[in-house]
Amino acid sequence: MTKTTFPLIGRRAFALALGLLASAALATDASAGTTYPLMLENCGHKVVIDHAPTRVVSVGQAQTEILYALGLGDRVVASALWFGPVAKPYEAVNAGVKRLADNDPSFEAVVGQEPDLVVAMYEWHIGPNGIIGKRDRFDAVKVPVYVSPTDCVGKDNTGAGDGVRTQMYSTELLYRNIREYGAIFDVSERAEALVASLKAREEAAARTLARLKGRDVSMALWFSSKDIKGDAFLAGKNGVPAYVMAQLGARNIITTEEEWPLVGWETIAANDPDVLVLVKMDRRRFPADDIEAKLNFLKTDPVASQLSAVKNGRIVIVDVGATRPGMDTVDGIEAIAKAVQGFGLVN
Repeated sequence: MTKTTFPLIGRRAFALALGLLASAALATDASAGTTYPLMLENCGHKVVIDHAPTRVVSVGQAQTEILYALGLGDRVVASALWFGPVAKPYEAVNAGVKRLADNDPSFEAVVGQEPDLVVAMYEWHIGPNGIIGKRDRFDAVKVPVYVSPTDCVGKDNTGAGDGVRTQMYSTELLYRNIREYGAIFDVSERAEALVASLKAREEAAARTLARLKGRDVSMALWFSSKDIKGDAFLAGKNGVPAYVMAQLGARNIITTEEEWPLVGWETIAANDPDVLVLVKMDRRRFPADDIEAKLNFLKTDPVASQLSAVKNGRIVIVDVGATRPGMDTVDGIEAIAKAVQGFGLVN
């Protein structure tokens, strides 16, 4: 989570357009079935899938839950990187899946499961600076890797930290992810049904706050802080939370492209958001991961306690999943829309 910024890279913009075309093609051919070997462009790399995978290691809760939602839980032999409990509909299937680590598994632990596919939620696990390994390390042992396009299209991960989004996140990248899983596992009809369901929910939530657009209602989303009294990790202007705000017609007070910039509370107070969104999670990496610690700080800190959102009770608590590029993004849109309706900001 650094403050380094990067210019827009032309090949990534091209990759976004190429990916959207590929996603549309997959949607059109949903009933045709997959012909193997299947070749996909994935985060600037060519991935070849020789057969429908049967031994998958999934690094990232959002990716794991997508596989479960597609009825592919019996293909997942191990998982890692969990921010909270598995979604209730998948508790039974998840109970039978080995957990390699709550956070970061080793390369040896991953390949030790003898996978015929490894999927990852973030490039900081498998990518240019992958802490599990770079792609060429997996290539050397002939294990194909798929990284979610939600983390690499329109985003530069070559620097340190969580990367820089050069383009606004869109759930179209999530839908591309789901459709590509449909093709990889030859379950495209299931993928299309899941996409249709998520789209319908997203559109319905956005309609509930259609009147908010044009009212210049401002928001900020506080993820965590290294020190409860220190600077806060707020959602940058192009990430998942920013997309949620945009869908609901609200303005993000943060204008930097960094994914999670550190922002001082004096700066937050100067921008004085109308609504403050707080993230709840099970992770305890930082003191402010604890939602009760966040709430207590807002009540007692001499600067934060004077924010309009705090004084007027315009605080929304969302699950950490709402900040990730997965199916929970739609949950976040619904939760924030419902809360804002009760704040008197929409006539």
